[in-house]
Amino acid sequence: MSLDGKIALVTGGSRGIGRAVCLHLAAQGATIGINYVSNATAAEEVLGDITAQGGKGFISGFDVADSKAVGKAIKEITAEHGGVDILVNNAGITRDGLMARMKDDDWDAVLNTNLKGAFICSKAAMRGMMKKRWGRIINITSVIGFLGNAGQVNYASAKAGLVGLTKSVARELAGRQVTVNCVAPGYIATDMTADLPEDIQEKIMSAIPLGTLGTPEDVAGAVVYLASEESGYMTGQTLHVNGGMYMGN
Repeated sequence: MSLDGKIALVTGGSRGIGRAVCLHLAAQGATIGINYVSNATAAEEVLGDITAQGGKGFISGFDVADSKAVGKAIKEITAEHGGVDILVNNAGITRDGLMARMKDDDWDAVLNTNLKGAFICSKAAMRGMMKKRWGRIINITSVIGFLGNAGQVNYASAKAGLVGLTKSVARELAGRQVTVNCVAPGYIATDMTADLPEDIQEKIMSAIPLGTLGTPEDVAGAVVYLASEESGYMTGQTLHVNGGMYMGN
């Protein structure tokens, strides 16, 4: 699934799933734009890992919810690298709490980053894709967007919204040979899940038919497929990477 000559921008690419996506896309030959908003050191480390494996990349720091900053970044990438061929909207945050006590600011912060951010970045990047008549937009949603979860009404709403965004933009861009798809991870082994109490981890495991947490690499493999030529007849779809936790469509 060669991606030689393609430019990929991965939002939230400095850690966790984003880091794995950057490394996997780079391994297929893409030049990777590693986006971060606050941790420049982590982004530099990912770039170092990419170059160590013989890949190419660059760092692009901006807040995905800031339309002016996103527009400026896309212009700079276009001027220097010829545009974005593959956009992975991975940036996301959580502000958990029961709805009865959730502050408006916690709702707005999650929706702005997780949903509006994908809208802003896709809108900025799609123009170049339409002109080239080739492009891949891949949105990282979540099993929580399909199942719901108490204490995460903002996160679940944003991730479910990404699915609607994906299907609608897929229809708008299909005529220009730009595909738009989702990857929906289940519970993935990251620093966040490692910090959960043991009883909570056991409860999570009991809900996963395969009996184990996924890895960031499991998610990255699905992203690489959707970024490749081999997925060219797929658009508006969601690939579920959750160990069987959710088997709907």
